[in-house]
Amino acid sequence: MILRDFESHADRAKCVELQELTWGKGFTEKVPAAMLLVAQKLGGVTAGAFDESGTMLGFVFGVTGVKDGKLVHWSDMLAVRPEAQGTHLGTRLKEYQRDRCRELGIETIYWTYDPLVARNAHLNLNRMGARAVEYVVAMYGEGTNSPLQGDMPTDRFVIDWAVDPAKAAKPLAALPSPLPLAVGDAAHEGELVDAPEVGVRVPRDITALAASDLATARRWRFATRRAFTHYLARGYTVRGFVADDRGGTYLLSR
Repeated sequence: MILRDFESHADRAKCVELQELTWGKGFTEKVPAAMLLVAQKLGGVTAGAFDESGTMLGFVFGVTGVKDGKLVHWSDMLAVRPEAQGTHLGTRLKEYQRDRCRELGIETIYWTYDPLVARNAHLNLNRMGARAVEYVVAMYGEGTNSPLQGDMPTDRFVIDWAVDPAKAAKPLAALPSPLPLAVGDAAHEGELVDAPEVGVRVPRDITALAASDLATARRWRFATRRAFTHYLARGYTVRGFVADDRGGTYLLSR
């Protein structure tokens, strides 16, 4: 397998195909081949992982711009083919992206993820050392026509990732005990207590839940939205995430 920048129209066409395989042909946020080309010409990263036959096993795409007077990168999309999942290929693609950004003098990479997706919380906050810095309600609208989204409001965490590995956030070893829960299992809404630390639970597999029981999945969305928007507006920060066999818990600290 080789990781490399896109080099041809064929590479970009394979990327569009993988987007459709991952999020469905009706996915409204699909990045077309022309935009992949333009972004790459202006400092963006469009790169893929290819096997010996030329099959694209995964890709990462991001754009480069300016935030607060500094050059930054926004990692917009990453996908891995089903047969290559579980091999840490997503992490390798992100690391490739980070190396390309370092060459451009970029210090920070931003991207978003759904706070309800426990496996992505573990990957982003624990394995990669990124930090959740903002919660955005319905960032990409009320739905994206994607089977992975369950047609729910697209609430997202914006996270930042230091290009310098020495500046990465350290994962939480464990949660403090006792810990008041603003959201418990089964999307139970707890009291929004005024405490130094508070926990927010998320389910093990929100995608499967949304496919089988959309009403319960939406209850998770609105319960966690209530908690995150309440505490982050009051100066709390997301300290980290601890996974368990039922999903996981975010720790918010004042």
